[in-house]
Amino acid sequence: MNWSAAGAVALALGVILGAFGAHELRGRLDAYLMSVYEKAVFYHFIHALGTLTVSLMAKTGAITESAAGWVCGLLLAGIAVFCGSLYALALTGYLGLGAITPIGGLSFIAGWLVLAWALVKK
Repeated sequence: MNWSAAGAVALALGVILGAFGAHELRGRLDAYLMSVYEKAVFYHFIHALGTLTVSLMAKTGAITESAAGWVCGLLLAGIAVFCGSLYALALTGYLGLGAITPIGGLSFIAGWLVLAWALVKK
């Protein structure tokens, strides 16, 4: 998989979702749900940048392509589950969606730990 392209697409989606929140959701969501949405956008951006950075680390030889694949896969899964559940929670107001958010958080943590392991191993 082309993880650099995946990171770039994730960044573009972050811009789109951030703009949607700023222009379409202001005034429609209460302060709590708006803060949830903004938290999703923030984590989305941080981990999309991480995906792009890690993919470039593999190209420079800092880590193996295999390790980069694991890290990028975990970071993108975290974006889908953590951020996706927060986006959905903010848009629907259904607080039950927050129950799956920690799974995405664990995916983020695992991704960063795999990166640390790959860097130490190299």
